[in-house]
Amino acid sequence: MTLLVFGKTGQVSTELSRLSDATCLGRDQADLSNPSACADVIRTTRPSAVINAAAYTAVDRAEEEEALATTINGHTPGAMAKACAELGIPFVHISTDYVFDGQGEEPFSPDAQTNPLGAYGRSKLKGEELVRASGSTHAILRTSWVFSAHGNNFVKTMLRVSEARDELKVVDDQIGGPTSARSIAKACLSLADQLGKAPDKSGTYHCSGTPDISWHSFATEIFAQVGKPMTIHAIPTSEYPTPAARPGNSRMDCSSLQSQFGITRPNWTSDLADVLAELASLS
Repeated sequence: MTLLVFGKTGQVSTELSRLSDATCLGRDQADLSNPSACADVIRTTRPSAVINAAAYTAVDRAEEEEALATTINGHTPGAMAKACAELGIPFVHISTDYVFDGQGEEPFSPDAQTNPLGAYGRSKLKGEELVRASGSTHAILRTSWVFSAHGNNFVKTMLRVSEARDELKVVDDQIGGPTSARSIAKACLSLADQLGKAPDKSGTYHCSGTPDISWHSFATEIFAQVGKPMTIHAIPTSEYPTPAARPGNSRMDCSSLQSQFGITRPNWTSDLADVLAELASLS
């Protein structure tokens, strides 16, 4: 399979380059703010499948740059998907739990009502809508709380801020499933491969780590695994205001990903151990 990946230095794209011989495009090779240019890359390259692992991910800044976020997260994936439809090849697009409003305590199913709380979520939802309307063989893969040994993520932030403190305050009323970038990359590769053989499996799917926990519990496990004493105070979201609202409930029902593609929910505690080991080897 000749695989083309949009994204080169992000968490998932880095893992995709490690796990496959995919051609990964950086922003110097594919301008995400130019939908038609990205579509032209697909038409020129003529791969056997495309994975879009690139996105505008600055959740708070998106509140002031919604037009740009909507182009990158919305119109560009839509143009990519149309190009894939023309070539008759599968398109895998990574989306997010932020398309939901985070209400309640039950896991969101892929067909649950969407209602994003902010600009970032709206921009990602636009991308989903345009991918579905493209007529392409596609999989929209929503995920949550991505972490890895590279890029910006919660695990690396916790370790960094703990270097100068022995106490931290971490939100305890947002619940979700931490998901390693490697697990997401593996899922994307499987989706691209299987969709090529079974295009009728096109649709929207969820992939998040298990078990669901709070950010506070996630932080507690991080320091437990590295063996670092740390006092972590649980606080409500109201004590940690941000420009963009975060969903309180990011639980996601991943059962259809398993039933349709045989991909089970990854255990984030073991994935965390792998990431921490890699970080330790780099220090």
